[in-house]
Amino acid sequence: MSPISRRLFIIFLLLASVVCVRLGFWQVGRLQDRRAANRLAAEARSAPVVHLPDSGRTAGLARRRLEAAGRYDRANEIVVRGASFQGMPGVTVVTPLRLAETDTALLVMRGFVPAPDAVTAALDGLDEDGEVVVRGVAQPIDSGRGRPLERNGRTTWGALDLAALRERLPYPVYPVALRQSPDPALPRLPRRLEPPPLDDGPHLSYAVQWFLFATMAVVFAGVVVARWRL
Repeated sequence: MSPISRRLFIIFLLLASVVCVRLGFWQVGRLQDRRAANRLAAEARSAPVVHLPDSGRTAGLARRRLEAAGRYDRANEIVVRGASFQGMPGVTVVTPLRLAETDTALLVMRGFVPAPDAVTAALDGLDEDGEVVVRGVAQPIDSGRGRPLERNGRTTWGALDLAALRERLPYPVYPVALRQSPDPALPRLPRRLEPPPLDDGPHLSYAVQWFLFATMAVVFAGVVVARWRL
């Protein structure tokens, strides 16, 4: 390797080290943001249960524990594609719950249904007739994320989209969806799933990996310099 090539290679290694350090601190920032969000979620979940529609609330429900009574409207059911459970592809069934004494519905994430292509699922036989009481944790619904897909006369969504759903549904809906908690008294399908754990996620391990890559690049550059001088 010529002296010019060695110098360029050392510069490349040092630049790669700087980039890896930047990425490492980026992951540290994401870790801090996640921990802050987890603290807020933990506080919300530890607060008293909000009963709908008796409370009359429509705001400040995100991440709170909810209990609601009403009747499911399966005619306006929403299917969110691309779900998975223990490595099995499927969809998430979201059914509007028509609450008593109000025209506002609560979207209930009833759970997971297997689907080989993660789009087309057999939804027959999932009725829960009569008035039901649902319990779970509320999660906010974003706007601008949903991508409706038409297949075989059925519509599936990439994600719940508050603005788009409010345009399609024939009644108002709360700005949160209730992730129904597992209960042995409920039917086997849809399979109710626990909310995501309030953990650090992969950010800490990713940060450590980027810092290790940065260290390796610096060490390798030092080895090249040492051999060059020899």
